Order: sequence, then structure tokens, then C-alpha cells
Amino acid sequence: MTASPSIDSVPVEQPSFAVETEDLRKVYARAEGAGPRQSVEALKGLSLAVPRGSFFALLGPNGAGKSTMINILAGLVTKTSGRAWVWGNDIDHDMRAARLSLGVVPQELNLDPFFTPRELLNVQAGLYGVPVPQRRPNEILAAVGLADKADAYARSLSGGMRRRLLVAKAMIHSPPVLILDEPTAGVDVELRRQLWESMRGLNARGTTILLTTHYLEEAQTLCDRVAIINHGELVALDETEALLARLDSKEMLITVEDDLTSMPPGLDEFRCDMPAPRQLRIAYPPSRAHSGQIIAAVQEAGHVITNLSTKEAVLEDVFLRLTAKTPDPEGGAPQ
Repeated sequence: MTASPSIDSVPVEQPSFAVETEDLRKVYARAEGAGPRQSVEALKGLSLAVPRGSFFALLGPNGAGKSTMINILAGLVTKTSGRAWVWGNDIDHDMRAARLSLGVVPQELNLDPFFTPRELLNVQAGLYGVPVPQRRPNEILAAVGLADKADAYARSLSGGMRRRLLVAKAMIHSPPVLILDEPTAGVDVELRRQLWESMRGLNARGTTILLTTHYLEEAQTLCDRVAIINHGELVALDETEALLARLDSKEMLITVEDDLTSMPPGLDEFRCDMPAPRQLRIAYPPSRAHSGQIIAAVQEAGHVITNLSTKEAVLEDVFLRLTAKTPDPEGGAPQ
């Protein structure tokens, strides 16, 4: 029988990157009778690096390969080829250290309903070989807002509380890297806010957080870097603000006093339409034009402006532009 892993086996030296993948590939075999194609390529040479201490978003549509990558890092799926490291530890050659460096909060609410949160955390700590004197179940439950539920059965917790208990389980062995796989799915607004406050605090104290989410406004608000994958391939990797700047798009909605009969001539170079008889909607690149130029063109055409609003580019626009491509001719891949 192999010895239980020890928390002391995690290297003290801190790497530049918390997670790295190099030409990571995964091919799933297709079952007999499942169609003419016998395999699905879920990851197609994925290479990315998550900086130490970052709050990093991994985005992509369903079937893009996000969960496959996470499961490879966690040791739940065997990669076909390529390499991957967690906290500088090769997931093949330094398997134990890589596992100890990682905490994963899964999408599914997989909790034993007959244990209390404190009991669940102590069992989880034992599985990771954390010595009893080093276990901190009460401290971790307080960090996720569950201190008052430490001795309640898990089955009595609300859905949001169970989500936070999953975060606590992932934190029990003090991993430097935490993966959150759709953590706020089905969580109400207040509990989502509380969860993100906890995650911000963890990140501020040095924990690297890798987040997958379909709530793109969360990624834009929380994350300093974003990677977008589609059909198993990396299509974007940059700082959040730089990724938004790459879109170089802004929208202005102008309401005028009288009905419009035609588009003001000074706006020919922009993409314009009239959503209502007295409204102009103008999309323009802020790097090459400014709002004063557009306002002046409307006024020079003889219109009195009664209302004006602008809309900045959001991460959702970037996401849709980069992933709205021709569907995978092979029919996609498991997520």
C-alpha cells in the first residue's frame, strides 16, 4: 500500500505560473455504434499559462474542452499527449505534489448528506494526509460564511450553502491553486455576492484562482486575465482590459427632438441605424473617433439632442465574436 500523501511534500519554492499546459491533447474514443466517427478530439494542442496569484478566467461555450482540461489537471482524466504542471509540479512525474497543490470546486453538489460540515472537512483533510494538529475546519468554515452551520447535517443546508461547503472542502489542505468550475450555477444573487467576496479575499491572500463560468459579467468584474477556448483550441489569452480593448467598439444612443427623415451626413463612416423615429444608434471605434465628433455631426445636421447614452464593449461581445464561428465539422467534443 502506498503511503498517504503529506501536506509537507508541496514545494516551498513558488513558481512563476500556477498552472501551465503545453500542447495538451485529449482524444475520447467513440463507443461502438455511435456513428461513423470513432473518436472525439476534446483538446487540440492547448498551451496556456496561469500566472501565480492571478484571478484567471477560462471561458468557452459548452463542449469547448474546459472541463476536460480541469479533469486532466485533477487526475480524473488521462491526457492523450502533451504536458501539464500545477504549481511547478508535472502532473505525471510529480503527481502527488501536483494533487496537493490543487483544490477543485466541481459543478456537481457531491456532498454526503449525513455528515456535518466540520466532519466532512476533517474527512477530506484525512484523505489529503493533513495531520490533525494542522487541520483548520473551523477557520475555513468561517472564511466561507458557514461557521454557524459547522454541526448541522449537510442535507439541511441550502443550495448556496452547499456550494460554499464545496469551496471549503477544496481549501482544507491549503492548496495554492483553486479551480472553481461553474461555482455560482443555481446560486441566488446574495449568495453569489458572498461567495465572490470570499474568493476575492482568498486571492488577495495569495491563492491563485482559475474560474470557469457562463456568467461573463462575473469574469469581467473579478478576473485580471482571460483565456477563451473553442473546439479544444485557444482563441484568446490576455489581460481582461486588453481583451476588451481589442474589440475597439463603443455604442452611442442619441435621442433628438424631432423625427428623423434620414441619417446625418457626417456619420457615414460609422455603423448607424434608427431604432426609433427620434433615435440614432451609432457604433464607432474609440481608438479612431470620439463622442464629440459624433455629437457635432448630429447638431450640424440641425437636430436638437434631448438624451444621450453610451455603452462600452463588454466581455460578452469579445466572447461571441471569437466563438461565433462555423460549427466543428466533427460535431464538437465533450466539455
